[in-house]
Amino acid sequence: MPHPFLKKSCCIALAAGAFTSFLVQSAYASSHREAPFITRAPKVDATDFYMFRSMEAGRSNYVTLIANYVPLQDAYGGPNYFAMDPDALYEIHVDNNGDGKEDITFQFRFNTQNKDAKLNIGGKQVAIPLVINGSGDINSVNSSAANVRETYTIDVVRGDRRSGTRQSVSNGSSTSFDKPLDNIGNKSIKDYAAYAGKHIHTATIPGCNVPGKVFVGQRKDPFVVNLGETFDLINIAAPATAFNANAEKLEIDSLAYKNVTSIALEVPIACLTNGSEPVIGGWTTASMRQGRLLNPAPSNGSASKEGGAWVQVSRLGMPLVNEVVIGLKDKDRFNSSKPVDDAQFADYVTNPTLPALVETLFSGAGVKAPTNFPRTDLVAAFLTGVKTLNQPEKVVASEMLRLNTSIAPATNPHRLGVIGGDNAGFPNGRRLGDDVVDIELRVAMGKLCTIAGVNTLVGCSADQAASGAIDFTDGAYLDHSAQFTDATFPYVKTPIAGSPAN
Repeated sequence: MPHPFLKKSCCIALAAGAFTSFLVQSAYASSHREAPFITRAPKVDATDFYMFRSMEAGRSNYVTLIANYVPLQDAYGGPNYFAMDPDALYEIHVDNNGDGKEDITFQFRFNTQNKDAKLNIGGKQVAIPLVINGSGDINSVNSSAANVRETYTIDVVRGDRRSGTRQSVSNGSSTSFDKPLDNIGNKSIKDYAAYAGKHIHTATIPGCNVPGKVFVGQRKDPFVVNLGETFDLINIAAPATAFNANAEKLEIDSLAYKNVTSIALEVPIACLTNGSEPVIGGWTTASMRQGRLLNPAPSNGSASKEGGAWVQVSRLGMPLVNEVVIGLKDKDRFNSSKPVDDAQFADYVTNPTLPALVETLFSGAGVKAPTNFPRTDLVAAFLTGVKTLNQPEKVVASEMLRLNTSIAPATNPHRLGVIGGDNAGFPNGRRLGDDVVDIELRVAMGKLCTIAGVNTLVGCSADQAASGAIDFTDGAYLDHSAQFTDATFPYVKTPIAGSPAN
């Protein structure tokens, strides 16, 4: 008889999170170039999604949601750098009753203004080719030394994201928010941290008694990962090797010199929950217009004309799901799908291929994949939440991050989250310092089935995964130290400068 979770939407996501765990990376931002279509539209490619109770002093009654986009940014990537797509719709969704459908959606739309700075060259006014004009240090919002201005608006939609009640989020008397230029270099922007900090805005959200905060801008990619060896059939030493936090393992970090663009929003808990259910689910999506007409001769405007209905092309909740769990033929389908429809991906979760691959590649080290099918332990961890931890009372199995907002932030966060004894961490939400690769790898190989009490909550069979007790690791280290995360909003660290010169 199938497990009750599997009757309706046993979604793939769960396994995805777990297996993706093996994606063997101390934190391969969960979604870099994860599906065929999204490689053609990097501006709408979500890399990671985070959701946690704010850790800044005096802000524990807030939840911070961070959606990172535009992967693998080289800091020196001028002259146009990494503006967001003005023809796209970026969204952060919250499900506050467990039914797999969005109840609150924050929608972000972007606009880029070309100020068209000119120089007098031989008596003619000629447009300059750069996003800065060299007239001085850029140290203020909408600086006169910047040749472009990027702004955005935020709408909050309650109910269905397309047909629900829509209201504008404001910043004082304005509904327009400024985004900082990317970190061009120290000659153009002497103190980038201070400059970016001026773009942390108050966000007055209709229906909320107190305001939140918002920041959108370039940040340092917060993860470490050995991408080359990972995708070369996990071409590293056995992942069960004893972990040494002081080992020179960070030298293999493929993202060490990469930036991303963060959409960070801090919202009062009371504005996200429904009053009776403390658990919320969250995920991010990006959509493009159905039609695109190329403009062969644009004049100070877009090279294309967009129109038609919105089409979702990117989706991200739990980390690493689409990369290493979803079959190649379904990757674009997953990116266009909704959590409530995840039953179509059920086999990827209940009968995952990643643990079997790990067993094959490391059989010489005594690694054995779990055989308790269907993998109800993964369903609980990634599709429904774990009972007594972060499972909504009336849950529909669907892939998303789930956070129990009644659990206080940890005083001393543990990089392994729940399996490290820290219930304020992943998979109860996700913080920047949670080592989701190590966590998911261990869970994928049966960790939950080895923990007394938990094994019954997640429906483990008599087969207690042979490798569940092994402390799997990808060898790359991620934690909650100041090296990886800031102590205050937006928590993601200052981006790498495009010019190394002081």
